[in-house]
Amino acid sequence: MDKIRNAKFQIGQVVRHRLYPFRGVVFDIDPVFDNTDEWYESIPAEVRPHKDQPFYHLFAENADSEYIAYVSEQNLMPDTSDEPVRHPQVAEIFIKDAQGRYRPRSTLLH
Repeated sequence: MDKIRNAKFQIGQVVRHRLYPFRGVVFDIDPVFDNTDEWYESIPAEVRPHKDQPFYHLFAENADSEYIAYVSEQNLMPDTSDEPVRHPQVAEIFIKDAQGRYRPRSTLLH
């Protein structure tokens, strides 16, 4: 049986891609790869990540646009810029707390 690793990043955390110039807020986590084979095969073989690691759904942004990204844990690192994320869906799902962290809105009801 394969060992499932614990996710290094948390929902609401702002992360940055290690290789490409984009960042985003984590809004969902898959313990292992859970996307289509077509999507996986579209990644160049020399940079294709292993499937047996957490994959993160991000409200992502680069200099030009906002979009949804699906990224392996090995390709992410914490974003320490403290800059707000401008993706429009962030405000729908999260609220920024006094410490500048994004918290899911649903936890405010408890």
